[in-house]
Amino acid sequence: MFVSHRDEIEKKNITEKVIKQVLIGPEQGWEDYVMRMFTLEKEGKAPHHSHPWQHIIFAVEGRGNLFMDGKDYPLESGSVAYVPDGIDHQISNAGEEQFVFICIVPKRGDA
Repeated sequence: MFVSHRDEIEKKNITEKVIKQVLIGPEQGWEDYVMRMFTLEKEGKAPHHSHPWQHIIFAVEGRGNLFMDGKDYPLESGSVAYVPDGIDHQISNAGEEQFVFICIVPKRGDA
């Protein structure tokens, strides 16, 4: 069993504009998957990439963009997306404020 709040969970700077938090994963008892939260500052983005695992995205706050398989998909609070394995994708902040989203991946996808 695990109960916490996002404000109490360790933040790791991936870049100067991207922060990652592992909300729930193997350390909290969820052996097969990892639920992460990313905060992208203004102009923050992940690099274009693909990998051999799928993931699920849930936009928490702000405005973002999911570039996936050659198309742009606007994201806002409440948006959900499924990214299949092997698909080129990138998530970026599309607004003036922070863009916060949750991303769930298999344990092997959390490097």
